[in-house]
Amino acid sequence: MEDLNNLMMGFSVVTQPYNLMIIVVGLILGIIVGVLPGLGGANGVAILIPVVVTMPATAGVILLSMIYWGALYGGSITSILFNIPGEPWAVAATFDGYPMAKGGRPGKALVLAFLAHGAGAIFGVVILTFFAPILAEFALKFGPAEVFAVMMLTFSAFVGLGGKSPLKTVVAILFGFILAAVGMDIVSGQLRMTYGTVVLMGGFNFIVAVIGLFGLGEIFLTVEEGLKVEGISTRIGLKDIWEGMKEFIRYPKAIIMGMLIGCWMGFKPGGATPASFMAYGFCKQSSANADEFGKGAPAGIIAPEAAAHAAGTSAAIPMITLGIPGSPTMAVIMGGLMIFGLQPGPMLFKEHADFVWGFIASSWMGNILGFFLVLAFAPIFASILRVKFAIFMPLIIYVCAIGAYAVNNRMIDVYYMLIFGVLGYLFKKLDYPIAPMVLALVLGDMAEQAMRQALIIGHGSPLVFFTLPLALPLMVAAIIIFFWPVIAPLKARLFGKKA
Repeated sequence: MEDLNNLMMGFSVVTQPYNLMIIVVGLILGIIVGVLPGLGGANGVAILIPVVVTMPATAGVILLSMIYWGALYGGSITSILFNIPGEPWAVAATFDGYPMAKGGRPGKALVLAFLAHGAGAIFGVVILTFFAPILAEFALKFGPAEVFAVMMLTFSAFVGLGGKSPLKTVVAILFGFILAAVGMDIVSGQLRMTYGTVVLMGGFNFIVAVIGLFGLGEIFLTVEEGLKVEGISTRIGLKDIWEGMKEFIRYPKAIIMGMLIGCWMGFKPGGATPASFMAYGFCKQSSANADEFGKGAPAGIIAPEAAAHAAGTSAAIPMITLGIPGSPTMAVIMGGLMIFGLQPGPMLFKEHADFVWGFIASSWMGNILGFFLVLAFAPIFASILRVKFAIFMPLIIYVCAIGAYAVNNRMIDVYYMLIFGVLGYLFKKLDYPIAPMVLALVLGDMAEQAMRQALIIGHGSPLVFFTLPLALPLMVAAIIIFFWPVIAPLKARLFGKKA
């Protein structure tokens, strides 16, 4: 009952006229960001962070989260109509969405995708509403050792479960830690890696780094690859909506499977992308008509779309309760919170309850309103992709440069942004993951502070991480997950020998 009362308090915050306008504007921007390949949720949020600095905290974070929810919807439009995923997780939508659209049913394919989005999102928001306060209450028991263990578990999950090369992921994390260490030591006050340069005393600004890594890095790559698209024109009529709804309820197994897999994977780094592929694979394997998949099967659209949106929504849970982002976009949003002096973690529920519940209420409104927006205006959003990318590119670069300069009103930050843009481009070209590096850059100072505080409590002994009852299982889990790429093949080999 208390959670419902708090949720009503949150709705009273987000239903203020200014915040309602922010929700609509953010969703429209997010859908456009999701439609355009080469941008995506994390890039769109990163580019607009300097804009939200001028806004009230609640409105600013609502805008960032709306861009995220909108991008989740928008990514499917291009996947289904153009066979071009607007987001990495939307790749699975092309497997059956594009064949259905090409077969003369584009409106129905879009309606199925949007209904699956809505179902997955609402399920994720329900979990966010009722599970996040419980997790936050439990996390209040965490001391420095437990906080450090949680962070190590997060980084280990990137290495062991992230899907990328473990070695490349470790390199990316270490690179992020090195960047986070530039500037003043948070404990001793000594300068590190500044090389006598005054402007480096404060370290690298997170916003500048993210704008370069996500925004410019992707732009450079898109310019190199070019962007020529041919798509399917469509409009969504009442007949499409009605037929889509009838078709949608015929696949409860795909809906439930997608929602459950999505929420579970949402707790893991980059969970939306593996969740969509996992849901598609499980749905295909368990289907009596597996041969229809890849040819426009409705279940092949529903399962991955429900999973991706449930994962995208539930990724907010570890971010606001533990201060551990569940996705790259949530890492950027977390940086936005910190700009406003809001430290994500269990104390956020105690010290800024109005903000937290406003954020949760906006998640409800944003996902529901986003469904109706894409349903009504999908053809208009899809037509944006027909505009030459050369028209958008200068505007995006201009916004990036203005955003980087506005952080501290220094031209040096624009130069840093360009350097980070080149770094992001190289990481993508060499297939090194950017998300772990960004996470290490965000959490580096906090992880170091927690580790050093824990070592002080333990009189310099690292055993403090393995003797406390809450820290021990977290550290053991972190070690197992870190070495999982080695353990899994050995386990399979031993299992095979027994068989």
